Amino acid sequence: MIEVGDIAPDFALPSDRGEVVRLSDLKGKRVILYFYPKDDTSGCTKEACGFRDAMPALEARNAVVLGVSPDPVRSHERFREKYDLNFPLLADEDHQVAQAYGAWGPKKMYGREYEGILRSTFVIGEDGRIETAYRKVRPAEHADEVLAGLDG
Repeated sequence: MIEVGDIAPDFALPSDRGEVVRLSDLKGKRVILYFYPKDDTSGCTKEACGFRDAMPALEARNAVVLGVSPDPVRSHERFREKYDLNFPLLADEDHQVAQAYGAWGPKKMYGREYEGILRSTFVIGEDGRIETAYRKVRPAEHADEVLAGLDG
């Protein structure tokens, strides 16, 4: 499992904006990399809209936001358009990036066990190292929590 101080695993994923986003292209910026289970669901929408609304404050702190889920690019496009999201959503359909960050694993819902996204966020510093790792995220307050952590 990835820990604070580790070098963040590099990746290249397709985005809802028709481009491939590479972590290595963002050196010199703080990257808020958040993993969420599914587009346009209640918790995921609250979390995404929280980051959308916090973007001016995040950008003022030299930070960019990248949302990652196993949903395909077309689903991300619809989600972005519906909620006017102002940051890229990345398609990790084979969940290789989620696995590299420890954001993929066993879950339980309604007594059923399955593998899926473990809602988590990683703040990657300008030097490419993990500054903060948030696990078991509460979607509604998460953007504010991340913003406060950038100042702290």
